[in-house]
Amino acid sequence: MTAAERPRINPYAALVIAVIGISFGSIFAKFSDAPSLIIATYRNVLATFILLPFAFTTFRKELMAVSKRDFFAASAAGIFLAFHFAAWIKSLEYTTVASSTVLVTLQPIFVVLGSVLVLKEKVGKKALAAGSLALVGSIIIGAGDFSVGGSALWGDFLALSGAFFIAVYVLIGRSLRQRLSLVAYTFVVYGFCSLFLLLMNLIVGAKLYPYSLYNWLLFLGMALIPTTIGHTLLNWALKYLPAPTVSVSVLGEPVGASILAAVLLGEYPAAAQLLGGALILTGVYFFMKFSREERN
Repeated sequence: MTAAERPRINPYAALVIAVIGISFGSIFAKFSDAPSLIIATYRNVLATFILLPFAFTTFRKELMAVSKRDFFAASAAGIFLAFHFAAWIKSLEYTTVASSTVLVTLQPIFVVLGSVLVLKEKVGKKALAAGSLALVGSIIIGAGDFSVGGSALWGDFLALSGAFFIAVYVLIGRSLRQRLSLVAYTFVVYGFCSLFLLLMNLIVGAKLYPYSLYNWLLFLGMALIPTTIGHTLLNWALKYLPAPTVSVSVLGEPVGASILAAVLLGEYPAAAQLLGGALILTGVYFFMKFSREERN
């Protein structure tokens, strides 16, 4: 890497900031008293507006040249991203931050399962064993939450649904991301995601307004910190760091979110959540490691 190519910010420092940023997503959602679907909607609407000046200046030509096929793919990706946010944020009404965030980290397993079923890719025995370990962890969390009450188990199911939907989003967007720049891709997908979430609100009869200044600040915080800063820095870091390093760093979100939940919400993980969470994070880490080794 030449001096001209060397980034001004240390990529590892950017990665730490990104993980801290995305860890705040569940905390902002917990603090808001607005309906979960409204929280999901304004998180994405405001993030889209933040990207708007860049999309229509620096990236205008690229956006105007996007093919109909890519727009269709982006709309499909946006719809599944909308389902992800709707399910995951709703899960926080029923279960803890620790359970919800750690269950969503199962999405790499759903991605590989989708690749196996749709693209007929193969998964080795080591990766399957690691995936099974993560599955055991999710069962332990579910069993622990079931002992607390059925509503917590429903929250776990919603979080798992969120993991599934984000995995479909990743599978759809994989080829699209190769043809579009980060800002152009994010703007188009967030735009479609916002439109679909607005439609979902109209279908269920949710009130789009009025909401208090307190809630609007939380919506803006979610759009800025976990979305615009957190996810953008993760994608930026991919230019300077190996993809596996960035992927594994995302496993820090449940840890960061759980610490923030304990400090800010007084929400401490139970023994089942700690054990199950440890198994899931370990299983997902080795699942990604073995899957990568087997592909190479």
